[in-house]
Amino acid sequence: MTTLVTEQHARPVPNPKKSLITKLNMGTGVILGALFAAITYYLIRHSLQTITDGAVDPLNPNQNDQLLIATMMAWSIGFLIGIGAFIGPFRWLIGRDLTAEEQLYLAGDGQGIKRYFKYCTDHKVVGIQYLVGVMTMLGVGGTMAMMIRTNLASPGSKFITPVVYNSLVGLHGITMIVAMIIVATGPFGNYIMPIMIGARDMAFPRLNALSWWVLFTAIPVLCSAWFLGGIPTGWTAYAPLSVQAGAGMDAFLMTIIIFAISTAVAGANITATVVTMRAKGMKWNRVPIFVIGSTISVALAIPAFPTFMLSMIMTGMDRSFNTTFFDAHMGGSGWLYAHLFWIMGHPEVYVILLPGVAALMEIAPVFVRKPLFSFNAAVLGFAGIAGLSVLVWAHHMYISGWANNLNGPFMITTEMISIPTGLIFLVLIGTLWRGKPWMKLPMLSVFAFIWNFLIGGITGIYLSDVPADNYLHGSMFVTAHFHFTLMGAALTGAIGGLAFWYPKMTGRMLNERAGYISFWFVQIGFNVLFFGMFVAGAEGQPRRVADYAHQFATSNLISTAGAYSVGIGMIVLLWAVIHSWRHGKIAPMNPWGSKTLEWTVPYPVPLENFDELPVITSDPYGYGKGK
Repeated sequence: MTTLVTEQHARPVPNPKKSLITKLNMGTGVILGALFAAITYYLIRHSLQTITDGAVDPLNPNQNDQLLIATMMAWSIGFLIGIGAFIGPFRWLIGRDLTAEEQLYLAGDGQGIKRYFKYCTDHKVVGIQYLVGVMTMLGVGGTMAMMIRTNLASPGSKFITPVVYNSLVGLHGITMIVAMIIVATGPFGNYIMPIMIGARDMAFPRLNALSWWVLFTAIPVLCSAWFLGGIPTGWTAYAPLSVQAGAGMDAFLMTIIIFAISTAVAGANITATVVTMRAKGMKWNRVPIFVIGSTISVALAIPAFPTFMLSMIMTGMDRSFNTTFFDAHMGGSGWLYAHLFWIMGHPEVYVILLPGVAALMEIAPVFVRKPLFSFNAAVLGFAGIAGLSVLVWAHHMYISGWANNLNGPFMITTEMISIPTGLIFLVLIGTLWRGKPWMKLPMLSVFAFIWNFLIGGITGIYLSDVPADNYLHGSMFVTAHFHFTLMGAALTGAIGGLAFWYPKMTGRMLNERAGYISFWFVQIGFNVLFFGMFVAGAEGQPRRVADYAHQFATSNLISTAGAYSVGIGMIVLLWAVIHSWRHGKIAPMNPWGSKTLEWTVPYPVPLENFDELPVITSDPYGYGKGK
């Protein structure tokens, strides 16, 4: 597939002279972030307090929101300063740009495991940071899901109080949504994608590191919601309910604002890298399908996510400064929030879905030893899904009473998404047709995706139909549907990608036996869990309730049993990932016999990926076309 050109870059030896960059790490970031937050809290609280008859009056709710939002913002900025995120721009502004030796240090050259706890510009380090971060978020979100299902195992359960249950539902939802948005593009889009297109690094290495560490600062902010009364609104945080909620909502809205900044930075970087840094000869019809899917995904996120960020800024202003964006009595409108949210909320589903599906399309040709069936159809399917996804948001408002005359047009655009989705199925099934699949762990995820996404897609057609949605809206049926789409399809694709690229990212093979055990526990448990919810929803059980009628007891017990099976399977997978990372079998350079560029470089991957730049002479799916 590739020939090599003689372009070699000699790298300077790092200067042993210590500079400020060498003293900054995650620890200094936490210290400076906490210091900034404490100083901001003290100064603003002192300025807001008044003294009446010698006594200090407590802050009113608006002032308390101002205080909390400013403190969280100060934490984020202080952490980024403390970890060294702004050293490069600052040095450039004062006319003393970073030296070549300092640039190498910033890239983590020769620093071993310490570079994972620093502001490191090496895209491979950022990919591992995202992988560990995603696994942590999935673990926390999954633990909250297990608490929710344990409470729903039987009617009248007192495992947790209704107040705690409501907060769990909201925190579980937003934690998992954030994790799922980055579950594939975070680890694989950063680690694998630049190598896959023959680039030495990302287009903007400093922005690449910034995207991860900005996201990292949002994690303590979201966790603080537990100590501020939780978030009782669910992850959608509808206004005006979110305006009236307690202090935990400040943590929620700041998390979304910070996360939106992170995704904007990451999306722009990935797009610029793919557009400008492909290897010589890599025309668009030779770009691997995972790169295409990931690029379309982030291109969709760049215009969509700012609307959610804007809705959170407006919510914060309503809470802190008595503006009336969402107060109907003062000329505002709750509809404004609903539109801003869902203009993001439905494209976000495909931002999550496309990279996972693209990873499976990357896997299928390798394990069937056939070319991808109609590369052009796959690209057209991705583009069609992305394009139509921005025209369907109002199907979430069918029964709300808003503009009923638009229900028909939005129903049509929603159902039309089944056409490009059908192309995706056609490409995968066509690739498998009359093939002899090599049934390794990554390939199992392809079959699981076809089954799960077929169910998610068919049930989505029911919900896109106005009469059916009138009955099913707000029920457990909806919960089951979007979990079949997000977890059954996107997360399955990401796990398949993990099994596929694990040897390249770690240098070791993932424990196959543990992987198989995990796969079957998760897939069987997943189907039991959400088929039970389909039944409960069809029978009329509403979602987001801490208790329910006895007529739903059997289906809920079955769902809880399935949830425990999923939990066991994910714990086994976590063990496999951690154990294999240290004790797994040493991986050969190309264990699967793939034809894409990432398998042509050794492990550990050199700092600049390629000592000699590759030249592409064919597409990456030329199986069966000669040696």
